Amino acid sequence: MNKEELMISANLVQYNPDNKGHYESFFIRANHPQKPLAFWIRYTIFQPAKNHSNALGELWAIVFDGEGHHRALKAEYPISQCSFAPDDFNIVIGDAVLMPGIAHGCIAYGDETIQWDVTYSGNSDPLFLYPTQLYTAKLPKAKTLVGLPFARFNGSIQINGETIEIINWVGSQNHNWGSKHTDHYAWGQVCGFDNEPDAFLELATARIKIGPLFTPFMTPLVLRYKGNEYAFNSLSKLLCRARFGYFYWDFKAVEKDSIVKGSIVALKEDFVCLPYYNPPGGIKYCLNTKIASCEITCKVGNEQWTLKTKNRCAFEILTDDTMHGLQPLKEIAVIKN
Repeated sequence: MNKEELMISANLVQYNPDNKGHYESFFIRANHPQKPLAFWIRYTIFQPAKNHSNALGELWAIVFDGEGHHRALKAEYPISQCSFAPDDFNIVIGDAVLMPGIAHGCIAYGDETIQWDVTYSGNSDPLFLYPTQLYTAKLPKAKTLVGLPFARFNGSIQINGETIEIINWVGSQNHNWGSKHTDHYAWGQVCGFDNEPDAFLELATARIKIGPLFTPFMTPLVLRYKGNEYAFNSLSKLLCRARFGYFYWDFKAVEKDSIVKGSIVALKEDFVCLPYYNPPGGIKYCLNTKIASCEITCKVGNEQWTLKTKNRCAFEILTDDTMHGLQPLKEIAVIKN
């Protein structure tokens, strides 16, 4: 599949009921123009490798509030209450819907409710973090792309009846899938820097386990800046310098005469810990924030520039470790047939 074909199919569902182990997520996220305030809403298919007929639809909703309290809820639905059109971008989980330009739904757990009703628009081309040939290859087993960078959101989110107005918040619509989660990774994204609103950054540092051993960390990175796309993801250059921990990330990517180096950092209090089911079995823990800070320095030929954002960066860490000090989300509504 060439890049043009991949762009057309970027948001088509990869799930097949005959798969033996699969996860697939479509999520939207956006930041308030000034405040450390953001939302993240995720529509997910989960199919275990064993008993793969017991597939689920999962809804996640988080509002990150750096000046108040984060709110996070999850709901699980039997697959019979979900619809995933194989040839159209039309995701339905319970009563929640995600389609081009529209997202609405509600999660209720006990006395807590998060309800969203937003529209989004944009004309940016999809962004591929990996070389395009890897999207149809067996490895990596987990694929990720940005279906719509620089999506502009409008509408509202209600938390326990209180309304947050969404007026021209900038973010993205994203798609990822695979037969298992990547064993250990950090993922980051900036949809507009404070000093350069038209710059977009997508990157990851990841390693996979083969038998008892981990591969070295690999760091693909793609930057869009002033009408150009700089892809630091050639297979021969993925083993660039990067390190991350709780809760920081330093990275450097090199490609020909171009260099990007930078850092992402957030407070522990900025994160929510999400338990992700893994198709082969077990649970991974996703430490998730959408209000991290990021600074990068870029050098292309003789030109150099620095991009900064105080609280508009997405930052996730996926791990098996439980020593990070965050309690996994327990507010999960299980919907029966």
